[in-house]
Amino acid sequence: MAEVDTARRVVADAISRSVFPAATIEVGSSDGPIWSDALGTVTFDRGAAPTTGATIFDLASLTKPIATTTVIMELVRTGALSLDAPVAEFFADWRGDDRAAVTLRDLLEHASGLPARLVDLPPATRREFEYEIGTIRLEYQPRTQSIYSDLGFLLLGFLAADVGGAPLDVLFERTPPIARLKALRDSELAFGVPVDVRDQAAPTEPLDVDPRRGRRLIGEVHDNYAAALGGVAGHAGVFGTAGAVGEFARVMLQGGEMVRLSTTRTTVPGSSRALGWDTMLPTSSCGTRMSLRAFGHVGFTGTSLWIDPARDRYFVLLTNRVCRGGTLDEMRQVRRAFHDALADL
Repeated sequence: MAEVDTARRVVADAISRSVFPAATIEVGSSDGPIWSDALGTVTFDRGAAPTTGATIFDLASLTKPIATTTVIMELVRTGALSLDAPVAEFFADWRGDDRAAVTLRDLLEHASGLPARLVDLPPATRREFEYEIGTIRLEYQPRTQSIYSDLGFLLLGFLAADVGGAPLDVLFERTPPIARLKALRDSELAFGVPVDVRDQAAPTEPLDVDPRRGRRLIGEVHDNYAAALGGVAGHAGVFGTAGAVGEFARVMLQGGEMVRLSTTRTTVPGSSRALGWDTMLPTSSCGTRMSLRAFGHVGFTGTSLWIDPARDRYFVLLTNRVCRGGTLDEMRQVRRAFHDALADL
């Protein structure tokens, strides 16, 4: 298939330019995979192991839609939560006239007023995170715009655990999509990586602000906030293979009320966000040729998932860009070229 050949060249060229060392791919429909592939080696080191379909990647911010949003929407479906519940109901430190009207919907749509990250290094405990996020100055009046925020999803992970009565990783495994996948077979889509299979994980390198800098991370979460919380957080912490992410995408393609609700674009001016997901803009990482119904997300480590219900297609591209790879802009260009190449598949 010419489309596959072109997309494969895009990824192979990115590896040759050191944008990332390893990449796995799965493109498919609701019926199953159409193209699966693995390129490169797990690091740029001489003699590094080749990437395979079993290579496990740190999905980074794909955690937001795949895990946290899925858990929150299940709590909404069962009536345990309301999207319009004020955040102040759940956190004692979330106080003040500027914050009073902020809801769970606003957190999911990145429209709460929160900045992207904290000013200082991450605190050591959940309680300290709650205080820092609850008292940090808001950057804008809620729902007047949308600024992508890890902090809002940290709060969503905390409140999901409180309302659901179990840790976020346990709740994730219990949600219908994941429980269904695990009933079919063991799905390699979960928070963390079991010690006995960590050698299958694509390594990453900590950022300079991370106290773990100087050593390679293999099966350990790359995000330093998630690491401070033991690897389970609302914004990051899920690992998976391309095949497992593809399994999840097929569940999303089958739709249902909660899927339609969570992937409907916000009414916030100028925003492409939905509930936990992003939606199609010709300027985004999904490229220029997906339908207006497409939704997806990306991860800082070099991962992405885009789903186009109008075409019955999903596109998984997993890389470990943060293992001495390229810039965010280079990764974005690769994603756009990859998706555009597959537009007619």
